[in-house]
Amino acid sequence: MRTPFLAGNWKMHKTVSESAEFAQELVRTLSSSRNKLMVAPAFLSLPAVAAVLQGSKILLGAQNMAPEVEGAHTGEVSVRMLKDVGVNVVILGHSERRHSYLESDALVNRKVRLALDHDLEAILCVGETIEEREQGQVEDVVGTQLREGLAGVDPGQLDRVTIAYEPVWAIGTGKTATPQDADAVHAYIRTVLGSMYSTDAAQRLIVQYGGSVKPTNVKELMAMENIDGALVGGASLEIESFAPIALFDA
Repeated sequence: MRTPFLAGNWKMHKTVSESAEFAQELVRTLSSSRNKLMVAPAFLSLPAVAAVLQGSKILLGAQNMAPEVEGAHTGEVSVRMLKDVGVNVVILGHSERRHSYLESDALVNRKVRLALDHDLEAILCVGETIEEREQGQVEDVVGTQLREGLAGVDPGQLDRVTIAYEPVWAIGTGKTATPQDADAVHAYIRTVLGSMYSTDAAQRLIVQYGGSVKPTNVKELMAMENIDGALVGGASLEIESFAPIALFDA
């Protein structure tokens, strides 16, 4: 049985002090959760949040990572820097990185392989735009992002990979794919992974849903056979909305 993985992506919200204070509240509130949990604050807040999370069950995540270990890359943050401050998981290929900052599948793949080679867990985000969905291209888009994003990833590394299906049209819009629509794409993701690796590997891998997840819809989403958790954006910024998601009990 797959353990649900509930993760909060704080994006460009909260100062260092606000992040540390919120992390303290999460540690107190979520101690009874039986799920796998993670929060990803902004880069500047990572050390402060790491100190708060130490000894708790909440993993520390990063929202992005450079594709190189070090060098003349102004403004970037390397895998060694992330590991040094206690990061366990890194989110890669988020739609905001793909569409706002034009990150290609090839670039995302370099980051995924680098993260795994340095023993971090990677959440690989995939998902289609509303135009691609309306044109019937969901499987083509998601399949390509999966195949190219995981190119060169060894089967032995898959236990540190999570896939997050995030339909771009549902992120931060209040719109959510129906549980049935989301589950259908999650099932397709397992089909692609099965063709790349094995059916057994595809069934073991965690596939999260992301896109306006909130306390009012998390139960329906998590009831689906192929949905194993959530990558939560806006609802992860307040204890009143994130706690009911993180404490979800199947």
